[in-house]
Amino acid sequence: MTPAAFAKLALSFDGAVEGAHGGHADFRAGGKVFATLGYPDAAWGMVKLTPEEQQMLVAAEPAMFTPVKGTWGLRGATSVRLAEIDARTLRSALTMAFQNVAAPKLRMARRAAKPGVASDGND
Repeated sequence: MTPAAFAKLALSFDGAVEGAHGGHADFRAGGKVFATLGYPDAAWGMVKLTPEEQQMLVAAEPAMFTPVKGTWGLRGATSVRLAEIDARTLRSALTMAFQNVAAPKLRMARRAAKPGVASDGND
C-alpha cells in the first residue's frame, strides 16, 4: 500500500477531507480526524478505532496493525503498516474509523433537522 493509495481510500468516504497537523496528512469527517499518514514516519498510517475494534484487528492481523504508543493507543489509535496492508483490509479499518467520528455528528444533525426531537445528550 502506498501513501497515495491510503489517501485515495480515506478520501473516498462521503464528506472526507484532507488536512494536516503535526507535519503529516490527516483525514477528517465533520472536522474530526479519523486517519493520518506519515507518523511516526512515511511507512505508517493511523486509523482512529475504538479500543475493542483495535483489539480485534491487532489480534487478527498483527503484521498490519499495532496500537499507537501511549494514551492515544489506549483510546484506540491504531498504527497501520503500509507495506503489509491490502486495500480490502484497509478499507474495512477506514470504514470503522470514519464511522466512529462521523456517526455522532450525523445523529446530531438528523435530530436537529427534526422539529420536536430532543437530544438525550448521548450523541
